[in-house]
Amino acid sequence: MNKDQIKGAAKQAAGKVQEAAGKLVGSKEQQAKGLGKQMAGGAQKAVGDVKETVKHAIK
Repeated sequence: MNKDQIKGAAKQAAGKVQEAAGKLVGSKEQQAKGLGKQMAGGAQKAVGDVKETVKHAIK
């Protein structure tokens, strides 16, 4: 695993927590921010996945 995969997974998890908290308190804004974090985390994790694939392909 590389740092992009780890940071991306962490952002996804934080986004899920934020979205759940937004649902709990009835805040559409927090729900949307949580979804945004999840998407950003997924993108960052995907970049890390590509880096790992390239690294292994080179070996």
